[in-house]
Order: sequence, then structure tokens, then C-alpha cells
Amino acid sequence: MKESQMVIPKDVKNIYNVKNMCGAVILNENVTDTYISVEKKAIDEMINNTNSNQTTTYVTKGFSLTVVTMNTNTPGGYIQIPAPDVLHYKDVALTWIPVDPFLNQNQSNIGVVTYDSYEHFKVKLGNKSITSTVIRIEAPGVDLSNLKHLLKIKFKYNDTIHTPNSTLSCEFYDEQGNKSWKPDGCSTNRISHDEVECYCDHATPFALLLVDLKISKSQWEILSYISYVGCCLSAFFSAITVFSFIFISNARAEVSSSIHVSLSAALFVLNLSFMLSEWAATLSMNGLCVFIAVTIHYSLLSSFTWMAIEAMHLYLLLIRVFNIYIKHYMIKLSVIGWGVPAVVVGGLLSVHSIRPFYGTHEMTLTDTDRTNSICWIKENIILYGVTLSYFSIVFLFNLGILITVSRQIFKLQRTRSKYEKMPVWKDAGTVLGLMCLLGTTWGLAFFTSGHTIYPILYLFCIFNSMQGFYIFVWMCATTMKNRRQSLQSKTKSTVDASR
Repeated sequence: MKESQMVIPKDVKNIYNVKNMCGAVILNENVTDTYISVEKKAIDEMINNTNSNQTTTYVTKGFSLTVVTMNTNTPGGYIQIPAPDVLHYKDVALTWIPVDPFLNQNQSNIGVVTYDSYEHFKVKLGNKSITSTVIRIEAPGVDLSNLKHLLKIKFKYNDTIHTPNSTLSCEFYDEQGNKSWKPDGCSTNRISHDEVECYCDHATPFALLLVDLKISKSQWEILSYISYVGCCLSAFFSAITVFSFIFISNARAEVSSSIHVSLSAALFVLNLSFMLSEWAATLSMNGLCVFIAVTIHYSLLSSFTWMAIEAMHLYLLLIRVFNIYIKHYMIKLSVIGWGVPAVVVGGLLSVHSIRPFYGTHEMTLTDTDRTNSICWIKENIILYGVTLSYFSIVFLFNLGILITVSRQIFKLQRTRSKYEKMPVWKDAGTVLGLMCLLGTTWGLAFFTSGHTIYPILYLFCIFNSMQGFYIFVWMCATTMKNRRQSLQSKTKSTVDASR
């Protein structure tokens, strides 16, 4: 293999100079189109000018190019060409080029390009991010479209940036169309933790992209309707719960009621801010959108924290029973329930001016070019690294408490059944109520990691958007049960006194 420095045409040098002087210029859409077009022309020129019957690699600051003369007698019908190394990447990809399109050619050179700097391909990424090197396959004068035998590329990629709500996708850069990344004609096969095979029926610039999972327009509208109706009901009944607690003195006597009301207050703020999220994103007021996003995040973390407090209090009541007196118990719980989320969100806001984490987040729909904007967290590393980790800890803790308490409830049910008949469905209903109270239904989010499963999404929206309503029903049922027990105790005391 012969390696040499590429003789760069003058027009490409001029664009390189502009890029070096002002890197932001290359991110301009019009400049990018011109840059890619001129760059492709220069690459084709170098491929055509390369001497036949030898493999040559050219090196520039922006990319490397390996040129190979196609041998149509290659066994298996494919010729293997490693993508050339560049400054920051080694052993980036292997390509297998089908020989079929070259059978009627006298002699053809084919080039494989690896880009070290591919900022010009990132203008129209949308909700996608490039997670491998970008490579280009060029064969001037040969039509490499609608291939009968698919082109194969084995990419290396960075597994550490993969997030639960995203998927890997082999895509090409559409130079002839709207200058964006598309998966058309390509299939993706993940073969190991850091390798993916791409099969495509055409040759253009390729890369492995990390793509946010998408929802179809019709499903989005249905899920939005369910979420808004559920949030309206949840907010309404959460407000009733809070006002009842404020104006009814008996409700404030129970610590459990205070915890329920605190969770209801967090859910009320969460539901209200969520309903304003899409509306705020349509306004040209970035400050308002950031405020809504921060409010959603804070109230969401507060809701998770109060769910964990519910679980801890339940454990103390039903499992420990004795020696559970704690001085200033409710004050300490309030400091944890409202303070810990404030520390987390406050920490993120402290660096918001340097790197804005909150603002307008674009949701792309599968069957249309339309995007839905919401006010939320813009950085996936914060969404999954902070929020999902926070919830995962709460979920595992609450799930452990729920299992322990459920075992205790059904153990007591077997003991009672020796002396009195007690319907099993009542205990089952209690466990289901506890599941909603402790927020274990939020765990449905784990089943959609890496996939868009509509039945799970529907259950997630129904259960979690109406959690405030379930807590209201739980408090009403608990209050009625306590009143019946109080009346029974009074009646029994009156009978005993009359004797």
C-alpha cells in the first residue's frame, strides 16, 4: 500500500481556510451544502487520478482516502476495503463492496473516505447524534444505487453514550435530497457491545447514529389526549386533597395523611406544569419554557421522593410497629421531601448559564416530518443520568418495601381465615392501592427502554397521569374505614358500660 499526502484542489483549500478562520461558518446550511459538494468533487478527482493496480491512501487534516482498483474476479463477489485511519480514530470500520456494478467496466477505482472532522454533516441531525466515524464510499462513473448484493459496513462505536430511550441506526447522508440523515435502504445488526453491521443498497456517506425513539403522529395524539385528561383529573383531585387537609382539622391529626397530602401537592404541581409544557414551547419566550421545564423536573423528583417517604413510613407502621417515635418527624420528612430535589435541580441550574440543560425539547414523529416541542430537559445525559438514576433508586427501595408489606398482609389474611372469613380480594385491593401510592407503576418505563411498545406506553400514561386521583380515593377509603372502626369502638364501649 502506498501512502501519500493528498494534493488538495484550490477551491477545497479555500473552504478549509474559511473553516479554520471561523468554524461556525461551516455550520451554516448553505455553506455546508457547497462545502460537501466541492469536497465530493475533489475526492472523485483524486480517485480518478490514482494509478491503477495499486492501493493508495491519501491523508488530509479533515479526512483520509483509500483508493483501490476493483478486481471483478474477487472470490465471493465482494472486495474488502478497511476504512483508512484518521488522526483521532483507528480501525474505524471494514467495508465489503459488491463487484456486480463493476462487471461491465473496463477498469474502475473505488475510494473509501474516513472523516476526522465531520462538523459539516451535523447541520440537520435533529434528534439524532453521530456515534461512529463518518465514512464515504465513492466510485466515479459507476452507479452504486439499488444494489442487488448489499454493501456491508462493520462500524466500531462508542457504547458509553447509548441511552435507554434511544436506538442505534445505520443511516446515510442524503446529498441529492434534503441534505439530512436517513435510514432508507439500510438495515442495522448489532453484533457485539461495540460493533454494528450495516447493510445498504446504495453507496453514499454513512455513519452509525444514535436516534431517539419516535412515536407515530396518531399514537402521539391519543397518548396526549389520555395524558391531558388524566392530568386534569389528577390535578383536580390533588387540589381537593390539599384543601381538605388545610380546612379539616381532623385530617391533620394523622402523620400518614400529612405524607399523602405532601405527595398530592407535588403531583398537583407536576400535572399542572406538564399541561402547560407544550403551550409554553410554542411561545418565543425561552425564559418561560426554562421555568416550566425546571418546575416539571423539580416536582417530578419531589413526587419520587415523597413516594419513597410513603414506603418508609409504611414500613415503620406495619413492620417495626414499636419504638417508632421520632422527634419532629414530619418536619424532618418535609426537609427531605422538598429539600433533596431542590438541591439536585439547584445544582443543575447553577451551571445552566454555561451549559443550558432546560428548554425546548423536540419530539420527532415517525410518519411525518413534524416535530412536537415540549419544555423539558434538553440533555439526555441529565435526563437519564440524573432523573432515571434517581427514580431507579426510589423504585427499587419502594418495590422492596411493597413486597415485604404484601407478604405481611397475606400472612395476616391466612391467620384471620382460621377465625373469620375475610375476602381475599380486599387484601389484593389493598396491595394494588399501595402500588399506586408508592409509585411502582412508574416502573413501566423500564419496559420501554430501547423500544416503543404502545401497550406499555398506554398503561404508563393511564396509571401515572391519574396518580393524584388514586391517592384521593385511597384517602377517602382510609377515612371511611377509620370512621367505621371508631363508631364500632364507641358502640362496643356503650354496650359494655350498660352492662
